[in-house]
Order: sequence, then structure tokens, then C-alpha cells
Amino acid sequence: MQTAKDKQSIQMSSNVHQTLDRMISKLAGVVPEFELRYKAELAYEINQLKRQRNAIILAHNYMEPALYHSVSDFTGDSLELARISARTEAEIIIFCGVRFMAETAKILNPSRTVLLPAQKAGCSLAASITGDDVRELKKQFPGVPVVSYVNTYADVKAETDICCTSSNAAKVVQYLADQGHERILFLPDEYLARNVAADTGIPIIFPSLPSSGNEVDPKNLERAIIGRHGRCEVHEKFTVEDIENVRRQFPDTVILAHPECNPEVVRASDFSGSTKAMIEYVSANDAPRYLLLTECSMGDNITAENPGKEMLRLCNVRCPHMNLITLQDTLASLKNTQYEITLPSDIIRRARASLDRMLEIS
Repeated sequence: MQTAKDKQSIQMSSNVHQTLDRMISKLAGVVPEFELRYKAELAYEINQLKRQRNAIILAHNYMEPALYHSVSDFTGDSLELARISARTEAEIIIFCGVRFMAETAKILNPSRTVLLPAQKAGCSLAASITGDDVRELKKQFPGVPVVSYVNTYADVKAETDICCTSSNAAKVVQYLADQGHERILFLPDEYLARNVAADTGIPIIFPSLPSSGNEVDPKNLERAIIGRHGRCEVHEKFTVEDIENVRRQFPDTVILAHPECNPEVVRASDFSGSTKAMIEYVSANDAPRYLLLTECSMGDNITAENPGKEMLRLCNVRCPHMNLITLQDTLASLKNTQYEITLPSDIIRRARASLDRMLEIS
């Protein structure tokens, strides 16, 4: 005779199989089936538990495919997930990304519990600048508005006038220029700053770097973007040589570069945009194959959504920080309310102002 516990176990097994079937349908040929069989149990348990705890899972486009396609309630780039963070009513937000993203969710929704599934999921770019650095720059350039990339920690956002993402950076800078600001501090990504300068036609200087001969004289600050040396450890690895090698072997490949790439790489590519813009570009076009010059897991996620299109990826370029976020740790974080993001109220208040301005402009 079956007990209630036996019936529950049978039902759970059936539901896990349904979860597995959905994952195989989406990810066959992208993730090995033996891996999906193991991860389906984790995904099922996470989906059950998040409903019980009134939790939502936000997953950045760089998350590994099994997680991205099985447990996320919302996916997107930094701007899209920031918008969702600002309006959710869930009691718990689990941010499958890196720390600065989870901090942004906390800043925009301070009354919610925000969890990051990994104890350390940092960012080389965010670590390249601190709030103290920004204060020193503001002393050096008094009255100059500060635009900080969203890929920064909360103490930097608190010293910032307007945040931006890769998708709206040029728009934010142009907005300030249209408001009559001749000089704009743009922090901390060197390559994104150079690409924004090219898009807006505003000269760029790097007072802290030796001149390459292409920038205006640092003494001539009447009209300029003032940049700083900071780079993403993933995007700085891509080169024009990579593009040339692919074009020789696969001439029909469309090449997409993230704006955190070197401007020479961006110019040699067919398209440059945020991760969301890349996804939309691939979905809307009919090229047989694409090369994504960005974190390589996104190629798998796009392949799952566009099975008829081939992704050529330089898959030695995996973000070591994004790679720390796993289904196992997401389940543990949700079970134990583990690795909660906490920030001082003053930092939240001041950082919120810079994010709100960004969302208003966007």
C-alpha cells in the first residue's frame, strides 16, 4: 500500500521529469543530456522553493544555459534587470550575476531581501575604482558631472551624478552635453569611454595615462570626455586578429562586439551593442553564423533561442566571476537566505539618485 510519502515522491519524480523534458527541448545540442539530468532536480527544487518564499530570480545574459533557461523569472542586460529590480514586489530577489548587479537591485529596492548566490562574485572593472578615487577626481575637476558605468560598486555610484549602462552610455553623455556641460567625467571603463567618444564626436582625454597621440592635449579641457583606465578582463582579450582569422575561415560570419571591447575591435566588427542589443540583432537577422565578442556563455543562450543559427565563439573567454553562479549555490542561497546584500542607508540614498537619473533618461 502506498503511503502519502510514497505518493509525494512519485509526484516529485514526475515533475522532475517534466522539468528535464523542458530543459532538453530547449538545450539539446547546447548542454550534454547527462548534465541536464543532474541539473533538472536542482531546477525543480529551486522553482518550487521560490514560489513558497515569494522570491524571483533575475539572471544576467552571461549565466550558464541550464540555469538561465530553467529557473530565471527575468533575464536581460544590466539596464533591463535594473528596471525590473525597481518595480518588483517579490519579498526576495535572487540575483544571478555579480555583486555590483545585486547591489544595484538592493539600491533600487532597499526594503527587499537581495541575495547573491556566490559569496565572491566580483568584477575586475568594478574593482578598478573606489568612491575615494571618484572624490579625488571631483577635486581635480570641480563642477564636472560624473557619469559612472553601472559596472561599479555602490560607493562609486554614491559619488556619481548619473549612472549608465553599455546600452545607454552615449545617450547619457549626449544628454549632459546638450545640457551645456563641456566636460564630463566618464568612469571607469577606458574602452567604453573611447567608444562613447567616437559615437558622440566629443574629444576624449585620459589625464592619468600616457598620451597615445590620438587624444586632445590634457591641458585643453574646454570640451572633452575625461576618462580613466579601467577594463573588463574578458572584453580586453578580444583582438582585431581574432576577427581577421574568423573572416578568413568563415567569410559569411557576422561579428558582434560588446562596447567594452577595444575601439579597434568595435570598428572592425559588423555591429556593436549591449548584450540585449546583440540578442535582438541575431534574432532579427538571417546570417548563417555569428561571432559574439563577449562572455561566451551568452552564445549558448542565444543558440538555444535561435537553433538554426550557428554561433562561433572564442570560448576560452569565460568570465571567472559569472562562472561562480551555479544552480547548486542558487538553491543553497534560497534555502538558507545566504549571502544577503547589505549596504549603509546613506550609500543607498545617494547611489539611488544616480540610478534614478539613469532610468529617467532611458
